Amino acid sequence: MVGIWSAHAETVVLWFGIVTLFVFSLPLFFTPLLWARMFLWRLPADTDLAVYFGRCLGAFALIMDYLLIRAGLGGEGLVPIYEIMILFSGLMVPVHIYGAWAKIQPITETLETGFWLATCLLLLACYPG
Repeated sequence: MVGIWSAHAETVVLWFGIVTLFVFSLPLFFTPLLWARMFLWRLPADTDLAVYFGRCLGAFALIMDYLLIRAGLGGEGLVPIYEIMILFSGLMVPVHIYGAWAKIQPITETLETGFWLATCLLLLACYPG
């Protein structure tokens, strides 16, 4: 299974980078509390820490999107970005499973577990050979 669709490696990371740029990264970076509300999170009265962590995560996500899009457009850094994204998406599965089990996240995050599992499997299937 690993690398069975490797011919599509660049296309997959290009589209993943573009979609996550607009759906996650930019909203997290510029409006983390609006993003949180859209994903049904309850917000505390004091939001300064939530805004800080959201913007930090958004900044990191913007860097990842840049690397994904760069790899998708020209193949530069394709293998390392796949390794990072496979590890990241793989780790996001237990993060979301724990949140569901502990009942500390909204349903949107629990549903996101499937997204991360599918992403990890897709990335493994498209791993560049």
